[in-house]
Amino acid sequence: MITFKEFTLDNGLQVIVHEDHSTPMAVLNVLYNVGSRDEDENHTGFAHLFEHLMFSGSKNIPVYDEPLQRVGGENNAFTSPDITNYYLSVPAQNIETGFWLESDRMLELAFSEHGLEVQRKVVVEEFKQNYLNQPYGDVWLKLRPLVYKEHPYRWATIGKEIAHIEDAVMDDVKSFFKKHYSPSNAILVVAGNITFEHARELAEKWFGPIPAGTKYERQLPAEPQQASPRVLETSADVPLSAIYKAYHMPGRSHKDYHAIDLISDILGNGKSSRLYNRLVKEQKLFNTISASVSGSIEPGMLLIQGKLNEGVALEDANAAIEAVTAELTEYMVEEHELNKVKNQAETVIVFSEIELLNRAMNLAYSKLLGDANFINLEGQKVQAVTPQDILRCAKQVLDPNNCSTLLYKAEKKPVKEVEGVA
Repeated sequence: MITFKEFTLDNGLQVIVHEDHSTPMAVLNVLYNVGSRDEDENHTGFAHLFEHLMFSGSKNIPVYDEPLQRVGGENNAFTSPDITNYYLSVPAQNIETGFWLESDRMLELAFSEHGLEVQRKVVVEEFKQNYLNQPYGDVWLKLRPLVYKEHPYRWATIGKEIAHIEDAVMDDVKSFFKKHYSPSNAILVVAGNITFEHARELAEKWFGPIPAGTKYERQLPAEPQQASPRVLETSADVPLSAIYKAYHMPGRSHKDYHAIDLISDILGNGKSSRLYNRLVKEQKLFNTISASVSGSIEPGMLLIQGKLNEGVALEDANAAIEAVTAELTEYMVEEHELNKVKNQAETVIVFSEIELLNRAMNLAYSKLLGDANFINLEGQKVQAVTPQDILRCAKQVLDPNNCSTLLYKAEKKPVKEVEGVA
């Protein structure tokens, strides 16, 4: 049971405090309710670009990292299709430095042309390195627009294309900040060796004076139901051919989310899963194979991905996957198999609560979903799933008409001979 108290500042900033006096540390986690789903389709990659810009100096603090490092702190951030999350940890006696730093960049960034140019180059290089020049790096650039036709989940967090980042101008950057980076669009979690009273006092002092801004109201297009299978074939110079299968599923707050998450575990979580047993160990079609869910706030994906053994045809491997998924839609799962994946899932939940920073992140995310106490209900929701739920959800989600398949063929580039070289 993770205990917490919460309050909301006059400017709309939601604050959660989790006391843990067994640690000498304290953490601040600031979740902004903005991700790549909130971007203009002609200016993608902005949420991720902002993750970098937020470290380029703010109104009163030229360099973010230096003051934090001087008091023994460290920090980082990440962007997803749904959120942008910033976090730092410091010895608890120095937590006010964290409040000062985070509040100043929520107030206003420095917005220098030099800072923008530096971060543009960093993000462009990241795009090239991780998505264009890495084996299988372009999978998400190809799979997302195959799965999504209307919803902005159809582009990756890094963006649709490099040009969107290269062409980013200061006016675009400032308007994005004004629209999304305000107290009324953020959740602050303070956790660790600090009292609720002291955390509230520091929140009022540092974040209270920041103007509320205009609350962002999200209006995104719903993704139409997929009516027939989609298949895309591509090739690249990669070590092994691969298959990626994505099935539409409900979002993170839906009543069937945990059942479908467990379906992915039955199919492909670890070496005792059905796909691994059947297709890696027995039939030796795949080198590796796994299944997971995207965990998106809005309707997301159940994903199956595997790399084939050499000499195996993509069509044969794909048919073998579909034979395994079909079984889940036809036959009730045995209690012992369901209990195994339930216990695995609950173990993951328990381990995720060991680290103070993870607790802070999970509290912020639970609050975004509607109630910070969701963090304490995950295990119950997992254990409540029945074999009947698994069968019902499998019939809905694992329907071949609900599937988008990326067949990724390994094609070796010919080695060029160079004259005069032995």
